[in-house]
Amino acid sequence: MAAPNALLLTILGCAFFCSAALAARDLSDDSAMAARHEQWMTQYGRVYKDATEQARRFEVFKANVKFIESVNSAGNRKFWLGVNQFADLTNDEFRVTKTNKGFKPSPVKVPTGFRYENVSIDALPATVDWRTKGAVTPIKNQGQCGCCWAFSAVAAMEGIVKISTSKLVSLSEQELVDCDVHGEDQGCGGGLMDDAFKFIIKNGGLTTESSYPYTAADGKCKSGLNNAATIKGFEDVPANNEAALMKAVANQPVSVAVDGGDMTFQFYSGGVMTGSCGTDLDHGIAAIGYGKTSDGTKYWLLKNSWGTTWGENGYLRMEKDISDKRGMCGLAMDPSYPTE
Repeated sequence: MAAPNALLLTILGCAFFCSAALAARDLSDDSAMAARHEQWMTQYGRVYKDATEQARRFEVFKANVKFIESVNSAGNRKFWLGVNQFADLTNDEFRVTKTNKGFKPSPVKVPTGFRYENVSIDALPATVDWRTKGAVTPIKNQGQCGCCWAFSAVAAMEGIVKISTSKLVSLSEQELVDCDVHGEDQGCGGGLMDDAFKFIIKNGGLTTESSYPYTAADGKCKSGLNNAATIKGFEDVPANNEAALMKAVANQPVSVAVDGGDMTFQFYSGGVMTGSCGTDLDHGIAAIGYGKTSDGTKYWLLKNSWGTTWGENGYLRMEKDISDKRGMCGLAMDPSYPTE
């Protein structure tokens, strides 16, 4: 048995070297994470105003990466998260810049017809992807402007115009942002797709993206532009009814609203999003199809407006036909589509 003093020295020595080893490992981990943050900054062109801001953003980045890795390592998930362009934003900041007030539910709904009411579910195709039929323009990016409602409405309109005319035309969200400001829709301050459809009808259509390019900011309405496409009306899909939504999406791309504010949505990278999420509708996207994975999971295929570095190259799949009638993240609560 070692003498008491020798034993104490051994214990103290071990404590010192063990703590030093742990500190070195923590320093190494932080160094690796810092290098990862620098690489991420380069990838996304992020520049901070000073070292203090960079240090603060690094802590946010580090916390987000740990969250992403913890979710991905949990197992038994049908989807995964990724370190995307939102990785240095807290979830509160993400909500403010991406979803807060982007979609504003209408306080009063005037009943519309539903032209697909009598379509038989059994007659619908098992899988629909409007991209394969040339009815979906490439992924766009709304940037820091809270005008998801405009991108959702335009995506649905681009789809029906292609179906009706056989021509896919990229239409102008900026025209909606700048000109549709005399009602509920308020540019980067949010809006709703039905009101966008109302404006387009009253305006006699929309011009092209190239004629009225997107600036990601509110601007002065430009007049005298030629309309490149028109719609005659719009209809709401019966609320809280995924079967009705399926009938509509089988026939054309549809605008839908979702609760897109949680961290799972923030860092979604691929797979079929499942599990629980909110139903506080705050983000407009477009349903452009549906299908089933090899393991039998049914999903909705959705087009987002956050660029190609988010999700599956800008797209999202969410579980379809869940027990909650409101749909995953509320996607069945308030769908609508334009009519030709």
